[in-house]
Amino acid sequence: MSLHIHVEKNLNRNAAARGMLAATFGLVADSPTTVTTGCGLTVAYAMTSAQPEKVTCLPCRDHAARWHLAAATDMGRLAPGEGFTSRDLHAVAMHHHEQARRFGG
Repeated sequence: MSLHIHVEKNLNRNAAARGMLAATFGLVADSPTTVTTGCGLTVAYAMTSAQPEKVTCLPCRDHAARWHLAAATDMGRLAPGEGFTSRDLHAVAMHHHEQARRFGG
């Protein structure tokens, strides 16, 4: 049993999808009871956080920092498109750079 707080391997994309479904259709899906973490463990969902200051598992922090840096790079490669301006993409990239810094610190 892990006493650390971890990050979900896919960095709470499932939570975002549940939130989008709830907002769009009024459906509320149950949170999973367990998730796979950035360090490869399977832990209770309650033992995870997306907030850098709460994550105490160092391998999970490293995973999250790498994930956010990759996301920032991806945003830099995207061209402005339907509904997104270069300013929007830059803001998202800067958010991911900041998250990577916070997890890496």
